Amino acid sequence: MSLAAAILPTVSYATGFGDPLPGLTAEQQAAFQSGKTAFVTVEAAGEGLGPIFNENSCAACHVGPAGTAATGAIGGTTERLETRFGKSVYGAFDPLANKGGSLLQDHAIGAAAQYLVNPTPFCLTFVFTPEQVPADANVVARRRTTPLFGLGLVDAVPDDALVALAAFEGIFYPLTAGRPSHLVNADSGEPAIGRFGWKAQVPTLHVFSGDAYLNEMGVTNPSFMAESCPQGDCSTADGHPLSCNPAPGLNDDGDDVDHFTDFMQLLAPPPRGAVGPQQIAGETIFDAIGCAQCHTKTMTTGPNQIAALDHVDFHPFSDFLLHDMGSLGDGIAQNEATGRMMRTQPAVGAARADALSSRRACLDTQRCDPGACGRRRDGRGGVRSARPDIARYVARIPQLALNLRSAFDSTDWAGVGAAPFPSFWDADRDDRVAGFPSQTFGHGPSAAARSSELNTCQTPRSRNNRKQAHPPKEEVE
Repeated sequence: MSLAAAILPTVSYATGFGDPLPGLTAEQQAAFQSGKTAFVTVEAAGEGLGPIFNENSCAACHVGPAGTAATGAIGGTTERLETRFGKSVYGAFDPLANKGGSLLQDHAIGAAAQYLVNPTPFCLTFVFTPEQVPADANVVARRRTTPLFGLGLVDAVPDDALVALAAFEGIFYPLTAGRPSHLVNADSGEPAIGRFGWKAQVPTLHVFSGDAYLNEMGVTNPSFMAESCPQGDCSTADGHPLSCNPAPGLNDDGDDVDHFTDFMQLLAPPPRGAVGPQQIAGETIFDAIGCAQCHTKTMTTGPNQIAALDHVDFHPFSDFLLHDMGSLGDGIAQNEATGRMMRTQPAVGAARADALSSRRACLDTQRCDPGACGRRRDGRGGVRSARPDIARYVARIPQLALNLRSAFDSTDWAGVGAAPFPSFWDADRDDRVAGFPSQTFGHGPSAAARSSELNTCQTPRSRNNRKQAHPPKEEVE
């Protein structure tokens, strides 16, 4: 173990899914519990829900998943899908905001008159209905809700550490290097680096909370004060849907957003599972075929007033940067992320109690042959399956995001069991690079990794990505 590893604290293990970070003060534990209460509270239309929305509480999307070791855990995922849409013409993306895009709200509060004291003749008969994907949308993507376990640690990583990591990748891994997501913090109006969301379109958990409160539940708040417009109609004049809004104006004074933030910030990563020879072998393959080039193993938080988040090593298996995914991109453009670009999903939580499953094989980069991520050279010029070892390694990674199921093709996993959400937190690993005191990265590419790039990348499929359209797709974890 290096001197840095001996000095810097490493995140402690939680006792179960949905638990708070260990080592919190009594005041912080109370903030966590208050936040959790707000997180599970069901909103009502008269209090600001809707008039169009996706779910009526945070926990409606963030529990579980069922049938796993995280069943019932607040802060997980129900694996609920949300829909994004837009129109792409010659590479230019239009979110069709005037038609309700890019996020579709698939619930509505129904008849307006039931919530109004003195409805106008129009509102007396008007019924709020869920939005529909407009006919002229030629890009449709379905995004799976991701878990929140341990995201307070991600939130605590300094922006400049992510910028430095992008520079590091540009030097050592130029073929797969990511780029930071530059954006404006909706709370402060200042430049920031995004790290949350499929497109790294959100910079902090507080912004994440305010954004979700508006866009998923329709509750306006100080961070996001403008109402979601039903099918893009933002007029409040008589005869338009928002003239019948039962709760116009600011629905939340910021308290609920603060409570949501407290809960997510103090939510612990999951418990650790057993690590044996098969998992160690899988890690070797994981490194050799280049997975760790984007799925950064170790990061370190910056200064923080909360001791449990102050200069702590943790293992997200993500660089939280944007990468050009070619046809694996969802076609939706957000901020600096084009339709081809996606944030590296934390390569953790691929294990499920039922099976490792996927609609798509391989890791999330268009540069590599999907089959190659599951193969390795057998020493005799042939190729043999490496997926079981990789699976058992990843199966020991905790549920920081539960979203690498897309890394493996389920048709090749007959007989491979998945441990119920074990963890990979390992204080004894040292993947640091000198010169980056506030951030720990993986080592430069080995000869095996460089050979793997030559053997697996620039396939006909990846060369033809630019010619492929973006059909409706489901983004699985």
